[in-house]
Amino acid sequence: MKRTTVLAASLLTLLAATAPATAHAGENPYGQGLDHCAATEAGALACHFDLPPGTYDVTLALGGDTAGATSVGGETRRALLAETPTGAGERVRRSFTVDVRDPEGEPTGATGTPGLDLLLGGSAPRVDSLRVTPAPTATRLFLVGDSTVCDQPGDPYTGWGQRLPVHLKRGVAVANHADSGESTVTFLADPALFDRVEAGIRPGDPVLIQLAHNDKQTDAAGYRANLTTLVERVRARGGEPVLVTPVVRRWFNADGTLDNGVALLVNGLGVDHPAEIRALAASLGTPLIDLTALTKARVEQLGPEASKALYLTTEKRDNTHTSVRGATEYAALVAAELAAQGVLPERLLR
Repeated sequence: MKRTTVLAASLLTLLAATAPATAHAGENPYGQGLDHCAATEAGALACHFDLPPGTYDVTLALGGDTAGATSVGGETRRALLAETPTGAGERVRRSFTVDVRDPEGEPTGATGTPGLDLLLGGSAPRVDSLRVTPAPTATRLFLVGDSTVCDQPGDPYTGWGQRLPVHLKRGVAVANHADSGESTVTFLADPALFDRVEAGIRPGDPVLIQLAHNDKQTDAAGYRANLTTLVERVRARGGEPVLVTPVVRRWFNADGTLDNGVALLVNGLGVDHPAEIRALAASLGTPLIDLTALTKARVEQLGPEASKALYLTTEKRDNTHTSVRGATEYAALVAAELAAQGVLPERLLR
């Protein structure tokens, strides 16, 4: 017997021992259940739903006859549900809302696979049932940003926007339109970027804006004008703009602090991006997530050696882009601020 056959058989045994009958196409146009899934070599389940762009609720019953621990990822390496433990014979229900778009990752990147792709994994996956249903009125949390935020296609690069969905419950989906290499100038100029975000905003949708890393030659007046334009156009659509200061670069002084222009995003023209964003948020009356201050505190707390794990220092000699761990920690900081500032109601946050 081939190894793949053995793997599939053993995995299905580990999954639901009492899985409910799957729906026929006439009952649900997108189907449900493990008939949409196939075992992978790594022991997870890869599931595909052939559906058009939009927002969808995903509901799972996790658990089985034996103890398990199941996580859910999807699309371009997005983390959708944190690993959830279940005891032997226990069943727990979890749900979330996912944004399906084309292209599925970075707006100027590869198209990806049409439809919705989910990966049911974890250290011991146990899935009793799976259902996907349209959620056309769900809130979308839009992300406007650069490579430190985006759905990075290749490991080990990971944007904090990829790790944010695990903090959200059903009813709100992260719509991550961040794109590598973009500045306030290019995000406004390219129709594939802000124009597309703007067209999708519905009243009440929050729009987080973190652009600074690539505004290397944007002067202070131009930078403020571009951010103001983004805020005003979000508001014109009924959205709720939130300004976000950029994540720090891991660039230490001899005294173990990050008190320098490289780390704190002061560009070649002397423009202090975080300071400009803070001042603009106050003058425009928008919520501010001071991610510069939060990430600075975390990196300094860990120190020059331990903080390497947050970035790709060891793997790529890169002190700007985050690892899975760094993106995970920084997404948690953003989620905490969404709650603390009332950007999203507590009922939508995990």
